[in-house]
Amino acid sequence: MKCPGQDSRYWKPGAIFEAKCPECGHEVEFFKDDTTRKCKNCGHRFLNPSMDFGCAAYCKHAEQCIGDLPPELIAQKENLLKDRVAVEMKRYFKQDFRRIGHATRVARYAEKIGKEEGGNLAVILLAAYLHDIGIKEAERKHQSTAARYQEMEGPPVAREILRNLGTREDLIDEVCDIVGHHHHPRPDDDINFKSVYDADLIANLEEKHKKDPADRQSVDVKIEELFMTGSGRRLAREILIGG
Repeated sequence: MKCPGQDSRYWKPGAIFEAKCPECGHEVEFFKDDTTRKCKNCGHRFLNPSMDFGCAAYCKHAEQCIGDLPPELIAQKENLLKDRVAVEMKRYFKQDFRRIGHATRVARYAEKIGKEEGGNLAVILLAAYLHDIGIKEAERKHQSTAARYQEMEGPPVAREILRNLGTREDLIDEVCDIVGHHHHPRPDDDINFKSVYDADLIANLEEKHKKDPADRQSVDVKIEELFMTGSGRRLAREILIGG
């Protein structure tokens, strides 16, 4: 199966062209429908610079259409995926703007922490947007928003959302694992979990602080005791006590 734009019947002059290898500058011949080519001079494989990968960056059928996705396109796909997950989260919560706002803040804080700590931002941002996605099912099935019910009901909802967007299974598994225990750290949790945990903690303390302000000293004690990353502590101090 090919998109019309990649079907040779629709090709125009220039469908076969040469591009310079980004590593050595050697000319490499491309056909319009080549996704990548290997430079005969230095062996570097690179993307077709004239091919439009826009739809492939988010389409779940992309691998059937153009074959195995190159690493550069996988990175682009995961970058666009976070935006699509954010949209799906908002659709799921509908008019519940408080929960939408909370998830959005957690994602913003998690991204800052994850960048500083060197985490996998694809995992961190998807988990941050979806960390509380089980709360509606918790209310419906258990008449409660308790953490254990959120963690119980969240992974199936998150998995369905991610599968519908064509997300890789290994990425889905890691995101759902975080969603399934995001209030309860484990000894072997990695920096992806810790980034989401600290971001959620900041958002929760921020919301509580607005309703019932605490003195600087007590907030600082909580920050020292509760946070799992140095970046989370620094961001918490900046947001909660102004540095």
